[in-house]
Amino acid sequence: MSLPVLLAVGSTPSPSPSTSTDPATATLQDAQESATNAASWVQQNWSTWLAIGLRVLLILVIAAVLRVAVRRAITKLIDRMNRTAQAVDGTSLGGLLVNVERRRQRSQAIGSVLRSVASFLIMGTAALMILGTFEINLAPLLASAGVAGVAIGFGARNLVTDFLSGVFMILEDQYGVGDTIDAGVASGEVVEVGLRVTKLRGDNGEIWYVRNGEVKRIGNLSQGWATAGVDVTVRASEDLDEVRSVLTEVAESMSKAEPWNEQLWGPVEVLGLDSVLLDSMVVRVSAKTMPGKALSVERELRWRIKRAFDAADIRIVGGPSAVPEEEAPDPTENVAAPSALANPASPQTAAVAPIPAPAVAPGTPPGPAR
Repeated sequence: MSLPVLLAVGSTPSPSPSTSTDPATATLQDAQESATNAASWVQQNWSTWLAIGLRVLLILVIAAVLRVAVRRAITKLIDRMNRTAQAVDGTSLGGLLVNVERRRQRSQAIGSVLRSVASFLIMGTAALMILGTFEINLAPLLASAGVAGVAIGFGARNLVTDFLSGVFMILEDQYGVGDTIDAGVASGEVVEVGLRVTKLRGDNGEIWYVRNGEVKRIGNLSQGWATAGVDVTVRASEDLDEVRSVLTEVAESMSKAEPWNEQLWGPVEVLGLDSVLLDSMVVRVSAKTMPGKALSVERELRWRIKRAFDAADIRIVGGPSAVPEEEAPDPTENVAAPSALANPASPQTAAVAPIPAPAVAPGTPPGPAR
């Protein structure tokens, strides 16, 4: 093999010159390219983002202003209701209406409910509008909220029932603080009215917590007017005209006396005979009074009737506590019955007399003992 061939075979080709890349230069170029892309993207979308931000800000401002305006209007309405209640308190019209404390608590409860509902509606609507501004699909969110609401409604149905019943009781003014009511499960004076629980004070001082959802009927004894009724039981032999005359005098004197002239909203009427029995008769007396004052009027009326009847020598009888009339004692009650043995000539006396011994002749020896 010749030398040129060996040189051709054994020699290696020299590397061709190539372009070398510097890492620092590549990083700088990437940063410049990223900045250029970001600036281009911002330049293309800044108007959209600005419009969205201004829209969100406008929604928030309108919602805040509307919420403040609605809450202030509700507060002014509640204050006007309180001023109206204070203006009529202490007058004859105020007796027909509720007292100031009841109106105050009722108006506060109504105002709290209205403010909460208004805030929830306004802010909830604003939140949905903001989500819609960001082009978020609200259908899945509303569907999920609906399912959650149904689940909560089934799980807390008693709580929802109590709350809704309390709202309607307050709005319809079925009862209030200071009223005496019969709620079926409990009765007494209303101490506090809430959206979920009504607090009552019983006759013995106990406190009853009644859930509003458990109340099926309400008997309010403090609205409008009350009736005081007294049944007077006298003997059947009494003169009815005299009884009526005495009761009429009692009614007139009580109607003019303080403070009964304010608590009586009508004349005390003698309605007549309510029942007639063999040994007694019942006369019915009735009067229209202020709400909640019927018991005190009945007690005072009984007191005056009793004193007037005692002065007129008219006796009140009947009832479980009546004492029977005492009869004159029998003079022969403690005398023993006469005995037949007291007469010596009676056959009973002869029957119990001892048998006399037979007579013995003188000189006759005694017989043998037997």
